[in-house]
Order: sequence, then C-alpha cells, then structure tokens
Amino acid sequence: MSTVSGVAASGTATASAKTDAGIKTGLDYDAFLQLLVAQMKNQDPLNPTDPTQQMSQLASFSNVEQSIKLNQKLEAMTTLSALTQADSLIGRTLTSADGKTTGTVKSIQVNSDGTVATLASGSTITLGTGVKVE
Repeated sequence: MSTVSGVAASGTATASAKTDAGIKTGLDYDAFLQLLVAQMKNQDPLNPTDPTQQMSQLASFSNVEQSIKLNQKLEAMTTLSALTQADSLIGRTLTSADGKTTGTVKSIQVNSDGTVATLASGSTITLGTGVKVE
C-alpha cells in the first residue's frame, strides 16, 4: 500500500507541475488512470480491494472520461457558434475599441485568443468590448 501512496504523491506532484506548465484537462484523466492501475497492481492478494469499492472507482473513471468528452464537444460547439455569429460581420464596417482602426470586414478567424476580423485593408481587429459594428 505504501507503493500506491508513493505513486499518488508523485502523480500529484507531476500533475501540479504539468498544470502549471499549461497542460490541459487530459492530464487529470491520465493521472487518474495511472493511479487506478497502480492501485490494482499493488493490492494485497490476500486482502483484495472490496468489489464494491472497485466498481465505485471504475464508475469514477467513467465519469472523468465523460466529462472530458463533454468539455471537448462544448468547446467545438462554442467555436461553431462564434463562427456562425461572426459570419454576419463580413461586409460590415468595424471600428476598433480605440477608434484607430476602421474598415470593411473581409474575413473572420476564430482562434484560441478570440475572434479576429481581417479588414479589406489587411488590418486586423480582435473582437471584444468596445468594438463598433456599423
């Protein structure tokens, strides 16, 4: 059992370090899977894990997996929604929040930083608070 505790401690330290480095939710899923496998490998054969507890752990594993999949689908839907709304801006005139850049929207791009409008002049405006649409 001490081996499992050691794995848990190092897994947590690794998880914290990687999260600090900007790793996404997939790490939590991987760490959980590693801990579950380590626990199963290191259980005492004379005193195995209670089947009810094992089923509970497997259910938790399933919940983590489903949460990750749901988050991925939600992110895809959010991107699609942003593109659909941004499509209505093409051909319209945008003015940046500071008023220094203005022009007709030629194209729209959605990326991790947000939605960026490219104007006919080649300038870009990141859509956000204060951007004026005419």
